[in-house]
Amino acid sequence: MRGSAVEPKRAKKPYIGMGMEGPIANWYAKTTGKDMAEFEREARELAGALPSGARVLEVAPGPGFLSVALAKLGCEVTGVDISESFVRMATEYAQKEGVRANFMHGSASDLPLAADTFDLVVCRAAFKNFSEPLRAINETHRVLKPGAEALIIDLCKDSSWKEIVAYVDGLKLSRTSAFMTKFTFKHMLLKRAYTEESMRALAARSEFGSCEIKRNAVGMEVRFRRSMAAQQVA
Repeated sequence: MRGSAVEPKRAKKPYIGMGMEGPIANWYAKTTGKDMAEFEREARELAGALPSGARVLEVAPGPGFLSVALAKLGCEVTGVDISESFVRMATEYAQKEGVRANFMHGSASDLPLAADTFDLVVCRAAFKNFSEPLRAINETHRVLKPGAEALIIDLCKDSSWKEIVAYVDGLKLSRTSAFMTKFTFKHMLLKRAYTEESMRALAARSEFGSCEIKRNAVGMEVRFRRSMAAQQVA
């Protein structure tokens, strides 16, 4: 285990900012649901690189849109979210769509799952809100099968305001929701987001040791691979 890979103190709560429960969770689900085509595109891309029946973990799946899209493509999906509202919503959404997906309450920095279990771990639009990011990355390393990959898709701190406005406008939200979404990006999310440099530094301190980064419209895709020779720490 890398000498600097353990954070010395546990945070009082596993996320930064307000909790995504009740009306806030409902608003988030309604807003992100406008981008369903993107969830489906991402699911096809991810599933296409996996073996049939692959076991996939989504950390912080929110309303479950990506998880359910992956389940529809034949993946065996588990989701872990700190929000009890999201666990309920994702479970109900999977049932409504007629697919099997297991959603449970838990923290990204202390996953309630066995080691060496998943063919892919994905975290979309949530990593910047984790109060123990290094622990979360190392937990991802622990539950991945040797040789498997993890993917973080999130906002990049270097994204321009013009890019963000174009992205939000493309969602075709109501005037009120568009204003709230832009306000959230500007005053909350951008402040928490990572730059490419800071994400690479975090990866270097983790059990993975490194990462690969690809920029997208307003963010970045960060890929990690667990070594085939990696050994779990007792």
